[in-house]
Amino acid sequence: MNEADLVHVADPGMRLLAGLGWLHRMPPQTVFVNEGEAADTAFVILSGRVKVFASDADGGEIVLNICGAGECIGDMALDGGSRSASVITLDRVSCAVVTRDALRKAIGADPDFAMRLITTLIRRNRVATSKIKGLALQGVRDRVLALLQGLAVERDGIRIVGERLSQQEIAHRVGASRDMVRRVFQELQDDGSLRLDRRQVTLLARPAAH
Repeated sequence: MNEADLVHVADPGMRLLAGLGWLHRMPPQTVFVNEGEAADTAFVILSGRVKVFASDADGGEIVLNICGAGECIGDMALDGGSRSASVITLDRVSCAVVTRDALRKAIGADPDFAMRLITTLIRRNRVATSKIKGLALQGVRDRVLALLQGLAVERDGIRIVGERLSQQEIAHRVGASRDMVRRVFQELQDDGSLRLDRRQVTLLARPAAH
């Protein structure tokens, strides 16, 4: 792993972790982690985006996260347990593949590395806890608004959602049915909060959460 590969990884702990691994590249729509399988490797994303999701026997799916450069996938499997979710690439992805053995050796040899890695993992856990609280305590409208606001970018004074997502994709991300998301979108359009044009969402105001 060289410095050019790590150019998009800003977090010091993630840079150290990536430096322990070997470079792997994958095309879009590649499932490289499967829920329930045993594994002893983690992946630090160097470029591109991946979708972390869980599914049930009936084909239902919920998106747990969309991760990009500098984020780690599969770090919980480094304790020897099974995968808690599946992961698929959304773009061309480059990642560092880190084995459990390599990580254990680095932790044993360098206490400073261990503390940096622990700090990074604690920060990730706090973010995950915040997302779980949102799913548990917010209504669907609030979750949809939070997602759209988080994805919005400003262009020429207009706030638009950068990703073009279908209502089914939004439903997966917020843990709701497509019909419920459709109703929320209709409500937001009716009250002048957003405009929807061929999956391009334009936010017209900052609506109050219900």
